[in-house]
Amino acid sequence: MRTLCASTLIGEFFVIGFAGLVAMKDPDLTQATVWTVCGVAMFLSVVLCGMITRPGGVQLGWALQIALIASGFVVPVMFFLGAVFAGLWWCSVHYGRKIDDAKARWAAAQEAAEAASAAPGSA
Repeated sequence: MRTLCASTLIGEFFVIGFAGLVAMKDPDLTQATVWTVCGVAMFLSVVLCGMITRPGGVQLGWALQIALIASGFVVPVMFFLGAVFAGLWWCSVHYGRKIDDAKARWAAAQEAAEAASAAPGSA
């Protein structure tokens, strides 16, 4: 799960940065406001890459997805991109957990096979 989620978050890092460049064209927003908000979101996306497997990591990821969609009120195309990344986030979490379960089952089967072959009298 960690690899899939981290890949999604790194993609979001770049999208947030590009959205910040687009938001700079809004005359109602200052540079400081745009880059403070984008900087916090970009920092959070990178930090979350290492927090995915910790308690609350996935929930923080969902909060970032909601914020990304809500950023569409400033940069309208972010409604679409935020929804795409929310879908990618769901897939990363859902299928990542399935992959982790399959890896755990495979590792347990390997251990059982090694234990059976190493048992005395199994020659």
